[in-house]
Amino acid sequence: MNARPGFGMDDALAGTEHGSLARALQALVAAGAEPLPLPGGGQTLERWRRLAAVAGRDLSLAKLYEGHTDALAIHEELGCGPARAGAWGTWCAEPPQARLSMLPRSDGRLRLRGRKAWCSGAALLDHALVSGWNAAGEPCLAAVDLRQPGVQIGNEGWAAVGMADTCSVDVLFDDALATPVGPPHAYVRRPGFWHGGAGIAACWWGGAVGIGRAVQTALAQREPDAHQRAHLGAIDVALGACAALLREAAAWIDRHPAQDAQAWALRVRLAVERGADDVLRHAGRALGAGPLCKQRALARAMADLPIFMRQSHAERDLAALGRALEREADPWPL
Repeated sequence: MNARPGFGMDDALAGTEHGSLARALQALVAAGAEPLPLPGGGQTLERWRRLAAVAGRDLSLAKLYEGHTDALAIHEELGCGPARAGAWGTWCAEPPQARLSMLPRSDGRLRLRGRKAWCSGAALLDHALVSGWNAAGEPCLAAVDLRQPGVQIGNEGWAAVGMADTCSVDVLFDDALATPVGPPHAYVRRPGFWHGGAGIAACWWGGAVGIGRAVQTALAQREPDAHQRAHLGAIDVALGACAALLREAAAWIDRHPAQDAQAWALRVRLAVERGADDVLRHAGRALGAGPLCKQRALARAMADLPIFMRQSHAERDLAALGRALEREADPWPL
């Protein structure tokens, strides 16, 4: 369970408890903590370790930092060259009530019209990759400068206590200019789509590790009873099993960077979701109400992690994994 900050991260992470999320994100972007190794490039595990390190300190920051690093990786994978300087978001949720139209211009750029939902960190970012639809009904991806006329960042749409600092609001686009990123369908058909999906699980795991460490520290400061030790043991089992699967998934992705990683991504996301649920349950039972009510960072993590993990599609993902396994000759080698 060794998820420690990489080079340049320590100073950036040090201010997350008392400073603003915006300053912490800008510090991560500028401090040498990025660019992370690209997924599928031979250092996928190192990429995930560094994402997990941020998540272990602040899950809201990890949500924004993961979106930033995902945008950079997508630029590279789709051959668009380096992304412009600044903090990026990746906004590709497609709820039916929020649909973004992408209209072509004669100069090759696009005009964006419509609503984009679940835009994490919208007020804190400089640019975003946004999904949308062209006139032919094809899914497309575009890069948009958020500091331009035609971009209206809302202030409603997030009532949850968990992950509240991400300010995941709706953004309205009214003829905002954008640049195409790859051809239609490229975003979801590229191998990196599932690499990024698996990387989200590393963030969930890092958040669960942060909670596990809080339990470990609290019990070390007292004489725990047998039940508290049992809860810490259960936390270790959950985190250790998930860590092993994350390592195996990262190694498979690096060996097969161009292959469809859907099954691996779903497997690791579902396993980490279940393991993190176990950590949340055992942490509450081991610590009781006192630390959960009096330790701000722990209380935030316990509220944030369940919300973050609802990016999982739960039984739909289990069904999709089962469908993928129907084609596997030997899905469980040892």
